[in-house]
Amino acid sequence: MIVAIHSAALLGIDAYTIRLEVDFARQGMPAFSMVGLAEGAVRESKERVFSALRNTGLRLSPGRITVNFAPADRRKEGSGYDLPLALALLAAAEIIPPDALDGWYAAGELSLSGEVRPIPGALPLALCAREAGARGILVPAGNGAEASVVEGLPVHPVSHLAEAVDHVTGEKPIPALEPDLAGLFDGDRLAPGFSADFSEVKGQEHAKRAVEIAAAGGHNLLFLGPPGSGKTMLAQRIPTVLPPLSFEEALEVTKIYSVAGRLPPGEALVTQRPFRSPHHTISDAGLVGGGVYPRPGEVSLSHRGVLFLDELPEFKKQVLEVLRQPLEDGYVTISRAAISLTYPAGLMLVAAMNPCPCGYLTHPKHPCTCGGAQIQRYRSRLSGPLLDRIDLHVEVPAVDYEDLRPGNRGADSATMRQRIDAARAIQRERYAEDGIYTNAGLSGRLLEKHCVLDESEHEFLGQAVRRLGLSARAYTRVLRIARSIADLEGAERIATAHLAEAINYRGLDRQGAI
Repeated sequence: MIVAIHSAALLGIDAYTIRLEVDFARQGMPAFSMVGLAEGAVRESKERVFSALRNTGLRLSPGRITVNFAPADRRKEGSGYDLPLALALLAAAEIIPPDALDGWYAAGELSLSGEVRPIPGALPLALCAREAGARGILVPAGNGAEASVVEGLPVHPVSHLAEAVDHVTGEKPIPALEPDLAGLFDGDRLAPGFSADFSEVKGQEHAKRAVEIAAAGGHNLLFLGPPGSGKTMLAQRIPTVLPPLSFEEALEVTKIYSVAGRLPPGEALVTQRPFRSPHHTISDAGLVGGGVYPRPGEVSLSHRGVLFLDELPEFKKQVLEVLRQPLEDGYVTISRAAISLTYPAGLMLVAAMNPCPCGYLTHPKHPCTCGGAQIQRYRSRLSGPLLDRIDLHVEVPAVDYEDLRPGNRGADSATMRQRIDAARAIQRERYAEDGIYTNAGLSGRLLEKHCVLDESEHEFLGQAVRRLGLSARAYTRVLRIARSIADLEGAERIATAHLAEAINYRGLDRQGAI
């Protein structure tokens, strides 16, 4: 007898339907064959499934078994086909009614004892099942929360193979999960509960202002200053001023973490913006993604959040260069001989570096011990095209003792976040029909539409572009920054003062450092 059940396979952060067909014939010599480009863990599923069936008290009679994964021209990987394969085998052997599987999607890894273990990518699988009009989906109990956020699809969590069998046969139906989306996105629960605060950063009001502008528009940011000036401290507190994720953004981020297997067990959605801080020994595949079976890298795990690269020149140059395309396009494409995958990378890059190898080139008291050639070699690790893609270059000078004294508190995170939220609200309304979220996404016709300048502003900006030798990309970034400054002030149009402040944040262009 031939029976079929549906599952899904991952392709990037999305999924497509897999039809798992089982032919069980009692004539001929017993055999088991698997076709449809099943690889690695999929082929090993035979041993897990038969052990799980035996230890659950469900024994198959000998027969010739053929398993087909359709479409047969796409590679199948992972252990998520264990549960649907076990159910299909039972139906083909007529241990359960063959029509019991009609309309169901299923995914899950089986242990030898029949327990159903979590798998990566349950959220994209559930979205695929809903688009296909599935009757419902059976997922491991550990993935139930994330799959249940898909509205319009009954999600049934199973902990053991026996539970799945009882459910599809109707003996003991498992109630569908009902997520508390309103609770997940309740204002009180979304209020950041960070222990760190910008009020702990002594002095550096200029740098805090730059952080506010960068967070308001989603701009990339580079801190440049001597050791101990507070560069890392500033970067680590940026999550405290970012607005909470919207539901659509949270869904995007959760899909990435689900596919990467980074979603904590039992968690339904990622509701806080990611903050990733990889070590400078990271490889290019670790940063942008890759591997034999491509997986998301740090730039994708930072989507809708912050990627912090401390000690930027210490990263391998070839690793930093692979950032250029994701920073420009907002996504990264990983191509292999058999497949090409695209992962989102709409991140805010924050980086920190010293001005020279010893770190004291700009320090008022410590003399720099580096020679000119050393400084040049150190800075040449950062290419001009990469720096061109960083919107704000901010000098973070050594902190004066008067600023360190107790009682000297600058702007706190709550005050900064309030201004940033107001600016982001303006942008959400402005770009509601344009498909972007922040000013960092402005380009082409949208830049011309929303960054209109008068003749006096054009003349001022033109002089700055010619004097500093700004590239066309740097010119675009100046306009984006100026738009964010205007939004923080609630101004409808960009003024000369906004352009002047934006140019002031292109520190390395003004210095001619690179």
